[in-house]
Amino acid sequence: MHGNLNLHPPPPRPAPVIPRQLPAAPGLFTGRTAELARLDRALTHAATPQEPGTDTREPTTAAPTTGPAGAGTTVLVSAIGGAGGIGKTWLALAWAYRHLERFPDGQLFVDLHGFSPTGESVAPAVAVRGFLDALGVDPNRIPADLDAQAALYRSLVAGRRMLIVLDNAATAEQVVPLLPGSPSCTVLVTGRHRLASLIDRHGARHLPLDVLTYEEARGLLAARLGADRVAAEPEAVDELIGLCGGHPLALSIIARTAGPHPDVALAETAAELRDLGLEALDHDTDPAASLPTVLSRSLRHLTDTQRTVFALLGITPGPDTTPPATAALTGLPNRTARRTLSGLENASLLERRPGGRYAMHDLVRAYAADTAHTILPEHVREAALTRVVDFHLHTAHTADRLLDPHCTPLSPEPPAPGVHPHPLPDTAAALAWLQAEHATLLATQRTAATLGHHHTIWHLAWNLTTFHNRRGHRHDAVTTWRAALAAADHLPDPTTRGRTHRLLGNACSVLGLHEQATTHLEQALDLAVRHHDPTGQAHTHQVLALAWEQRRDDRQALEHAHRALALIRALDQPVWEAESLNAVGWYAARLGRFDTAREHCQAALTLHRHHHDPDGEAATLDSLGYIAHHTGDHHQALDHYHHALTLFRGIGYAYQVADNLDSVGHPHAALGQFDLARTVWREALELYREQGRDTDAERVQQQLDELDHFTSANPDSG
Repeated sequence: MHGNLNLHPPPPRPAPVIPRQLPAAPGLFTGRTAELARLDRALTHAATPQEPGTDTREPTTAAPTTGPAGAGTTVLVSAIGGAGGIGKTWLALAWAYRHLERFPDGQLFVDLHGFSPTGESVAPAVAVRGFLDALGVDPNRIPADLDAQAALYRSLVAGRRMLIVLDNAATAEQVVPLLPGSPSCTVLVTGRHRLASLIDRHGARHLPLDVLTYEEARGLLAARLGADRVAAEPEAVDELIGLCGGHPLALSIIARTAGPHPDVALAETAAELRDLGLEALDHDTDPAASLPTVLSRSLRHLTDTQRTVFALLGITPGPDTTPPATAALTGLPNRTARRTLSGLENASLLERRPGGRYAMHDLVRAYAADTAHTILPEHVREAALTRVVDFHLHTAHTADRLLDPHCTPLSPEPPAPGVHPHPLPDTAAALAWLQAEHATLLATQRTAATLGHHHTIWHLAWNLTTFHNRRGHRHDAVTTWRAALAAADHLPDPTTRGRTHRLLGNACSVLGLHEQATTHLEQALDLAVRHHDPTGQAHTHQVLALAWEQRRDDRQALEHAHRALALIRALDQPVWEAESLNAVGWYAARLGRFDTAREHCQAALTLHRHHHDPDGEAATLDSLGYIAHHTGDHHQALDHYHHALTLFRGIGYAYQVADNLDSVGHPHAALGQFDLARTVWREALELYREQGRDTDAERVQQQLDELDHFTSANPDSG
């Protein structure tokens, strides 16, 4: 070797590029404390090394995680899902900026435009190429193949503590090529769809984002409008929050509208929103500032069937729905209806609630109703409403027949073709269905009125009567029978109007509307006499007896009970006869004629038991308990009362359970069993309050106060 040997060190590697791609932090971000905490727990839990065999699942999230920031073996992926305008991106960015120190090697961000105004989502190849550019890769080194690009991207972020935010994703196919392979990275995904394969295959934690709580919504308005302005009009603020349903974008739009006009009262803004609805939340030139436009983008990824069902759900009666009702509404097979509801839930357009029920946010529902009137012809909408109304009517009829098999069987007209009532195997199922569907059934009657289906209006009132009586829905009973009275003018049966006046009179009497009750009952009796309807006359006298009892006139009540009994005995109706016998016995007992009372009630009890009528048997046992108590046989009274209570509870007769509990307390007190008396009266008080029976509640509260005063003054009395 000749010459000198020169050794040159290799040139230093360039420092890795640290991308800082996060958009600006959201201004005036408020609330979401619980959701931020869940994301915190996910990051902390994933960063904690796990002992072998330890369950790494975090109970408040939908999927397990086994690692991230350097400790585990799997990338931590949190998928924030929710409806359009609900605040998914803001939550992701707010959380990211609170934890920048956890990601010193950079943050990557891409808006995948899954629900953009243009309808053109970002392809995975475009997103990966953008990440490679952000990571400083020489364009000449970037391979042409997507898989090779994704592999290069994963190599570059491996071992680096980075945050990758994949915003506005529509499908898992958009997301999967952008997932890093290194557990040192954390990924946040936002989108309106629940990305099932991302959860199943990649362990993503699903974080569903709902509307703001009341306090969060109020905080948002205070941050935008000023705390003093919000505090100055609490009622208007409450109405705005209610009309917006806590929806963040709707509240932001309201704040943006009201903000520049501090001299305009918020009550005016609330009135405008109340009158205009979604129109007040629209914007002609800025799609991102228009709630209807934002919601419309969710329909882009729906199938034609899903889009039609979504629209029909906007006009269906009731606050929520079920798969069987949806099948009737849409005319789809049950299985298809169920799958479609799941698809709409997946798209964050529906919320699944306990009991297999599905509900829409009020503003989403308003948009769905607008969609129905835009894309569906009138005859299609009317046919759908007819089907779902018939479904609810005929299922209610089945339920009512189970609750009261001895009632006059008045069958509604056949349902629309293809409509099948929901099967109800027994009384318990019937009562549960009526309880769950009560609000929907009331709305169904209103829908029937808009359709002009007078027959349906009347039969819904008829088939809800037993349920309303048992549950103590006194106001609803009056409302439904008033609607039925208006419908009765359009029905051919001449006895219908008299029957309607009778039942409306009874509902008014129970509610304490005594003058109205008397007017309706007199008309019912007059119509029954004019149409030579002895059955109608008998039942009207029965109701008149109840009405006079409500007015504390037991003598007139007993007179009407006797007249009803005489008429019914000529009709050969043993269950009705038993009811009338018990009524005569009851009013006789209230007048102190205990021998007559006992004789009639014993005869009634025999008939009720022979014909297997637990409702009538319980009422008669209650009468016998009253007779025994007022004749000094308190032990016998308790025996009758407790037997009646068991029967009333068994048939779900909450209204009578309250009265029965009130009665049970008196023989307990007479026997010196003060703790037992106190227990039953407290339960009666709670039921009276639940049923809105204020006068009864006040009376029982006074009984409790007197009992407490007596036991305090006589500590050895118990």
